[in-house]
Amino acid sequence: MTAAGSWAAPGRVNLIGEHTDYNDGLVLPLALPQTTRVTAARRGDGELRLSSSVPVGGWTVYPEGVLWALRQAGHRVGGAELHFDSTVPVGAGLSSSAALEVATAAALNDLYELELPRPALARLCQRAENSYVGVPCGIMDQMAAACCVAGHVLRLDTRDLSQRQVPFDLAAEGLRLLVVDTRVQHALGDGAYAKRRAACEAGARVLGVRALREVAYDDLDIALRRIDEKVMRRLVRHVVTENHRVEEVISLLDTGRPRAIGPLLTAGHASLRDDFAVSCPELDLAVETANETGALGARMTGGGFGGSAIVLAGEATADRVSDAVTTAFSKAGHRAPRIFPAAPSDGVRRIS
Repeated sequence: MTAAGSWAAPGRVNLIGEHTDYNDGLVLPLALPQTTRVTAARRGDGELRLSSSVPVGGWTVYPEGVLWALRQAGHRVGGAELHFDSTVPVGAGLSSSAALEVATAAALNDLYELELPRPALARLCQRAENSYVGVPCGIMDQMAAACCVAGHVLRLDTRDLSQRQVPFDLAAEGLRLLVVDTRVQHALGDGAYAKRRAACEAGARVLGVRALREVAYDDLDIALRRIDEKVMRRLVRHVVTENHRVEEVISLLDTGRPRAIGPLLTAGHASLRDDFAVSCPELDLAVETANETGALGARMTGGGFGGSAIVLAGEATADRVSDAVTTAFSKAGHRAPRIFPAAPSDGVRRIS
């Protein structure tokens, strides 16, 4: 095709704040260097033609959904020819779907001179995934792909979409953030994710609040005594305590103490494992091994049921931690994990 330009949108890891975004809570993601790239040109016949160098089935529904969402919102968007390639691992909990959506939205936004701001593009991409793809995700992944800034984590309040870039200069502190892709494929459209979201919404109704974000951490014990159903109680406890952990991590980063966030990451993993029940043996093994080998903290990241963990480690111990996790997986009979550093990077941008 005759290209009008190319755009790139990143995958993401979430430093802390898991399963809080659809509860109007706080999240703290960062963009990865790995991106999904789209080369795009307008078509005069109104058709959408898609191709990809990545042989992954079922991916076309995401760009289709973005075009649908733009048109549903009343934007005058004609046809397009889009070719994709990507370095974001698929099924690793690193939001490859949001990267695909946001890259598409940015390309169509520029091709048709819509002049929509990045948060508006993120909202349209979320609508595409919710209503067209059928995954009831929150807004975090799309906002991370659209709005992150290199060298920072994005403090996002999903209740009002207010955001702040929080400095997160790992190298200056002698730190490394590792991603451990367990290679356990996860799929959020299989119902488990939707059931947890529905249970959280039911918990909010029981407590008489619009969303669990409104339950104060100091009032958690009182709130839990009002919930009879055990599973719902555990889910509510995770969301409220996770929001509190996000606030604690932000406070530590704002006061120049990034090394001190490690125990909060590990506590977040325990909550996701025990209360929200979205971990798996491979994720637990990665976290436990990393912490036993000298990491400052570790946790699963993303929706769960597989995917990736993140590990915060000092430069002097990061390689040892990586080797220990790989060895532990081999001894347990698991597939070898893919481990790489996560450098906080920029959100979506035009690259040519």
